[in-house]
This record gives sequence, structure tokens and C-alpha cells, in this order.
Amino acid sequence: MSPQAESRNHADASSNAPEPSFLVKAFASGLFSGYSPFASGTVGSLVGLAFYLIPGFEHPYIIMPASFFVFLAGIKAAQSMEEFYGHDPAEVTIDEVLGMWMSLWLLPKSLAIASVGFLLFRFFDVIKPFPAKRFDALKGGAGIMLDDLVAAAYTNIALHLLLAIPFTRDLMQLPLP
Repeated sequence: MSPQAESRNHADASSNAPEPSFLVKAFASGLFSGYSPFASGTVGSLVGLAFYLIPGFEHPYIIMPASFFVFLAGIKAAQSMEEFYGHDPAEVTIDEVLGMWMSLWLLPKSLAIASVGFLLFRFFDVIKPFPAKRFDALKGGAGIMLDDLVAAAYTNIALHLLLAIPFTRDLMQLPLP
């Protein structure tokens, strides 16, 4: 975390908002990846990717209920964290976890697709194409969660387009070891 973000967070922590519980911090920060001293969004995305790589997690009957739960609980947890730490705090990375899952939703599971998906998701999450930037500007847990879902949608579309090209499809569909 940058010194500016750290001082902002300490200043915001002096507000009247209660400190989030240990469980809220663990969940909202993607198993504490949000407390990484650098690139917490990237670390949170790696946590999301690690969950996705669990055998069977990609099946729609598992990933969709998990995503729905994480989205709803993430809004509430992110809201609590924002009230304590300030607007869209770096400590909140549950949005990146969910973003990785949705980036790879309904795609063949391969190391190449997961790797390219990770890179594309980080790219779209950083540049925030329309309407992600608008959601990012919103206060509250919904804005925190929604901008990453937009980045995930762009990533998922880009991956589907890459898989429509025969050459890249053959390269990207090498199975996981």
C-alpha cells in the first residue's frame, strides 16, 4: 500500500464507523490478499484464480451459486470496509476474486486460458472501460463489486473471441496438467 493510501486509511479509520470484524476483513480482503503491501488487486485476482483451479469449481452448478453468494455478501462486506477505510479501499479484493471467476465463466478450463484471462482481467480492471469507471466512482459496496464485473465481462468476451480464431483456440485449449 502506498504511503498516501496508508495515511488516507488511517485518517478514515478515525471516523465513527466501527472496525469490521475479523471475518468481514478475511472475506472482503479475499483471504487477506487485500493487505498485501503491493498490488493488492493482483494478489486478490490470484486468490480468485486459485479457487477457480480447484477441480470441478468451473462447473456452472458450482461457480454460479458461489458467485451469487460472493456478489451479495461482497457488497455488504465491501460497504463495511469502505465505511471504515474510505472510498474503494485497496484492502477490499473480494471484487477481484469474483471478477476472476466471471472472467473464466463458461470457458474451457486450461492453464493457457486461465493465464490469458488473468492478464486480460488485470488490464481491464486497471483501465476501467465504460461503464466500469462510472461504477468505480460510486460510493458503497455495489460500486466496488460492479466495476470488476464489467472488467470480467470484457475479459470473458475477449477470451471467447480469441477462442473463435482456430490458431489461438488450439494454443489455448491445452489441458491443465
